[in-house]
Amino acid sequence: MNDLSGRVVLVTGASSGLGAYFARAAASAGAAVALAARRTDKLAEIQSAIVNEGGRAAAIAMDVADENSVIAGFDAVARELGPVDSVIANAGMNYPSSALGIPIDEFDRVMDVNLRGVFLTAREAAKRMIANGSVERGHGRIVLVGSVGSHRVLDKLVAYNASKAAVLMMGKALAKEWALKGINVNTICPGWIKTELNSEWLESEAGKRLIATFPRKRVMEPADLAPITLHLLSDESRTITGGCFELDDGSSL
Repeated sequence: MNDLSGRVVLVTGASSGLGAYFARAAASAGAAVALAARRTDKLAEIQSAIVNEGGRAAAIAMDVADENSVIAGFDAVARELGPVDSVIANAGMNYPSSALGIPIDEFDRVMDVNLRGVFLTAREAAKRMIANGSVERGHGRIVLVGSVGSHRVLDKLVAYNASKAAVLMMGKALAKEWALKGINVNTICPGWIKTELNSEWLESEAGKRLIATFPRKRVMEPADLAPITLHLLSDESRTITGGCFELDDGSSL
């Protein structure tokens, strides 16, 4: 189950956090992994770790909000690893602010990365998958990374909430449009997960107060996302498309 041998998986936002974890998990499952992000110095470290563990990986410079950069990134993956047949569109950002206080350029930046970037990544992936026979083989897999904020309001994250809600509906629309193209599109909606980027805050008094509101009084680990995410990339998920998977340990209840 969840064997990704023979697959080429592109992970955006792979320089840190969940993206880096997804990349290493996919490599452990047998995939050749394209690590895509703007910070190529960080990508090199993760690439080395995967290679040292016996995997195949390539560091790819990509700004998901720039269509030319996305196209060039897919070209680079094809040269180094082969055609992409699986994607985790993970790149994202937020800007904590009230709706009255957020500068419009920051609102636009969140939308550019979280929504435009996911769309450009998924669309370019689909074009390549179709050109490489996904219609006949039915092996195209695209996983979009939403959030608990896709369906629950997170305070003072209006742009983030709006972008992640849009990602969720976009995933359904793309799944329907590409259903006869041999491409499955699904969205995962993680809750609060401890990473190097937020661990200090989660241990603060404010973080502890938030965790106390969760039904299970805890946050998740990146490894909790692996089973479903890898399954959605695998051949075993051939009948799963247009789905939304709430991976939040019940925190949105």
